[in-house]
Amino acid sequence: MRKLALHWQILIGMVLGVIMGIVFSKIPWGRDFVTDWIKPFGTIFIKLLKLIAIPLILASLVKGITDLKDISRFSKIGGRTVIIYVMSTIVAITIGLLLVNIVQPGDHISQATLDELSSAYSSQAEGKVKNAESQMQTGPLQFLEDIVPDNFFAAASNNRNMLQVIFFAILIGISLLLVDPEKGKPVKDLFDGFNEIILKMVDLIMLIAPYAVFALLASLIVETTNPDLFIALAYYALTVVGGLSLMVGIYILVVYFYTGKSPSFFLKGISPAQLLAFSTSSSAATLPVTMERVEEHLGVHKEITSFVLPVGATINMDGTSLYQAVAAVFICQALNFDLTLTDQLTIVLTATLASIGSAAVPGAGMVMLVIVLDSVGLPKELLMIGLALIFAVDRPLDMCRTVINVTGDATVAMIIGKSTGKLSDPDTKEWDDHYKK
Repeated sequence: MRKLALHWQILIGMVLGVIMGIVFSKIPWGRDFVTDWIKPFGTIFIKLLKLIAIPLILASLVKGITDLKDISRFSKIGGRTVIIYVMSTIVAITIGLLLVNIVQPGDHISQATLDELSSAYSSQAEGKVKNAESQMQTGPLQFLEDIVPDNFFAAASNNRNMLQVIFFAILIGISLLLVDPEKGKPVKDLFDGFNEIILKMVDLIMLIAPYAVFALLASLIVETTNPDLFIALAYYALTVVGGLSLMVGIYILVVYFYTGKSPSFFLKGISPAQLLAFSTSSSAATLPVTMERVEEHLGVHKEITSFVLPVGATINMDGTSLYQAVAAVFICQALNFDLTLTDQLTIVLTATLASIGSAAVPGAGMVMLVIVLDSVGLPKELLMIGLALIFAVDRPLDMCRTVINVTGDATVAMIIGKSTGKLSDPDTKEWDDHYKK
């Protein structure tokens, strides 16, 4: 296994995991065996990745900002990053709306299927609605309040508070740029060394990645219930996957025409992070691997990745936003709730705003979907039925859209790297001649 490239090892682990899941789901005691003896290894792997996510963000972001040596460079990078992320999110939502209006997947759902799905997933839908209602009761500037922590240790204890950790890290980095270099040097050296240690931890954790994704996929298969419901939702699922595939094509074209890097170079470099994103359904858990791949295999300088990727894992949800657009219109189609052009433009705006600060964890997109559906006036009683309608295929689609989220982050990192002269050949480590010192 060690002679194979990491992405091939992970892919083999995924395939074997699916096969084992299918086989053991047919055995009377197989489901319990996989749940008790196989799944824990996948859970441990995800915990390890989440364990180092916050320390990695803190160390790498402080190091990246202090390496800039100039606040004006930081503001330029930050402005470009946010603008590109917002633009890519709008593109993703627009693609989703176009596809769902062309395919009309909601027209293929019968009343019998709708009733069955509603009864099977009504309790889960109710929980998501309650979470979204509490979020919608906040003020218009609540997201700005939420960015600023009142206790760093409380913020760092929860991966859902990633924006707060980013805010604190940026504050430290800027402050280090403003103090006397001699006095700030010990602190900078501390973060530099801490960053190297965390990166080595990533290398160690990745040694078990193929075995972990094997465990995750095997447990997912055996825990899947009523596969017939997946067939009933095939048009909807294919519409989402089709839109996500188009986004990958857009990323590849942007990377090729703007940075000059070939599709094979880009996909080979980011594929291990994509496969992990698929297995874990979490941009936050995948972040350490994404940063390592973008730096070491795509050639983006650390000062770019340390800011662009942590921010992207929090505010750039292209896959999730596209899914929300498709899901919102699909639900309205299935429930015969007509949407006007204004309603669909509202979906674009609401989904874009809802994606900012959304937790980079499994299932967060469903809460965002409630906010989007509420914005177009879908009655609460229909909202519960609509969410139950898509719960059956939410997890596999969540896995797919997380891949797009991670790929989008890597694409923007390469764009920012190219525009600032911080994109190199990973083999020679040589930067563009214009930026050589």
